[in-house]
Amino acid sequence: MSPAVVAKRYRVAVLAAFAFLAFLLAFPALAPSAERSFVEQAKTMLLVLPPIFLLLGLLDVWVPKKALMKYMGPKSGLTGPLIAFVLGSVAAGPLYAAFPVSAILMKKGASFTNVLIFIGAWSTTKIPMFLFEMHALGTRFAVARLVIDIPGIILIAFALKAIIPAREVARIYAAAESTGNPEE
Repeated sequence: MSPAVVAKRYRVAVLAAFAFLAFLLAFPALAPSAERSFVEQAKTMLLVLPPIFLLLGLLDVWVPKKALMKYMGPKSGLTGPLIAFVLGSVAAGPLYAAFPVSAILMKKGASFTNVLIFIGAWSTTKIPMFLFEMHALGTRFAVARLVIDIPGIILIAFALKAIIPAREVARIYAAAESTGNPEE
């Protein structure tokens, strides 16, 4: 990979590092707290990401594209959104882990709507979160939130599918297809 490609690929990370350093220089009294927070976040990512990427590799190798297209592709009917919703709801990990999984689903032929439903379910209907809410906020609240969120996820997915131009969806799929390709 050429230095220009590396610089382009990692420009956001480099800018974030410079912004963090500028913050530390501008507010030295907050540096210890900021550094602790950075270390804690880094630990969390290092604990979460390796298992996610292992599962992604297994998903990429073990699930045939033909099967995923049948069950989550554009012609999957109600099965696709249901599978996307269940996958997102049983997922573990922070929301940022949903995006590499989404890229694999896209590479395997999942419809854009089903990918959006998967991300929506991952972000709002995870079973551990629901159980925590039942305990901390009460069953009535947790069930009410879930009942409101489920149609909301579906409506948002279909609305996004309707308003995002086809060329942009194609660009997103092309980016997902090139994920992991060192030449890109």
